[in-house]
Amino acid sequence: MLRGLEERVKKVIHGRADVIIGKRGLTESVLKEVDERLRVKEIVKVKVLKTALQVTGMDRKALAEHVARSLDAVLLDVRGRTFVLYKPKRSRSMSKA
Repeated sequence: MLRGLEERVKKVIHGRADVIIGKRGLTESVLKEVDERLRVKEIVKVKVLKTALQVTGMDRKALAEHVARSLDAVLLDVRGRTFVLYKPKRSRSMSKA
C-alpha cells in the first residue's frame, strides 16, 4: 500500500495544481474546495499566488502548514509556492459506526 501511495504522490507532484489560492487569499471557499478535493482524491496539489501571500501576511510554508492544520491533513511537500497535502479516506467500517 505504501508503494502505491508513493507513486500517486510522485504523479501529483509532477502534475498540475488541483487548487490555486488566488488574490483574495485563503478564503473559506478555498478551504472547502481543498477539503472536497482531499475527500475525493486523498492527495492534492495547491499553488499559491504571490498576491495571496501578501494578502494573508504569511510566508509560503506557514500558509501550507495552516491549510494542513485547518483540514486535518498531512503536509507532504512544499516547493516554492506549491504544496502537496494528503488526507486518507475514511474506511467504510469507520463511516458506518
